[in-house]
Amino acid sequence: MSSDSSGGPRKDPNHIECIRVHNFQKEYDTFCGAPIKAVKKASFALDYGECFGLLGVNGAGKSTTFKSLTREIIPTTGKITVQGFDINEDFEDARKLIGYCPQKDAIFPRLTVEETLKFYALIKGIRTNKIKPVIEKAIKDLNLKDHRHKFAGTLSGGNKRKLSVGMALIGNPPIILLDEPSAGMDPEARRFMWQVVEKISQRDKKSAVILTTHSMEEAEALATKLGIMVRGGIFRCMGSA
Repeated sequence: MSSDSSGGPRKDPNHIECIRVHNFQKEYDTFCGAPIKAVKKASFALDYGECFGLLGVNGAGKSTTFKSLTREIIPTTGKITVQGFDINEDFEDARKLIGYCPQKDAIFPRLTVEETLKFYALIKGIRTNKIKPVIEKAIKDLNLKDHRHKFAGTLSGGNKRKLSVGMALIGNPPIILLDEPSAGMDPEARRFMWQVVEKISQRDKKSAVILTTHSMEEAEALATKLGIMVRGGIFRCMGSA
């Protein structure tokens, strides 16, 4: 194995990271004065089995970064690639590789838990004969067995978050974006969610996970690398806990 000047292993120059963000910047025009910079030249990369914890106060730029990864908003400058697919140029290919749990639960109140998962399985193009086992696995993994026939709108806040995470995991996407996945959960449910996320990223090593959180405890429990973002979308520090 080759090594770099520091003696560590040298990365294959042809290696393609699971997700790569390079010099990403987002600006918003204002009616008076200079544009507001929501995120300033953020760069990071992840491989399978890694979990990146993005910490910061409200308004730091975490959600703007997530919205750019899903192309809900377009970066002003910089480049974002998912398994080599450019988010701007090859989004139809890139979006199939992403599972996204937004900060606000994107559920249909009058669909049951089982119906909701089936709906998202159909959207993601899972084969008909694979849908039932995929739903059963999601219900088992998220501990939603007792709620499978309940309307999503009647669930507790914690179980709504479990369902939202389950929707993101349908189809085993290689990129999983979790925007405050344990928000509103009691301590027991929160620790259960941590086990789910840890299994996805570090034990199975089939996905790269990016999560936002306000909790350093959560970040330390889950993340293999951390980034602390301050107001104005600047990474103040990045690395291990």
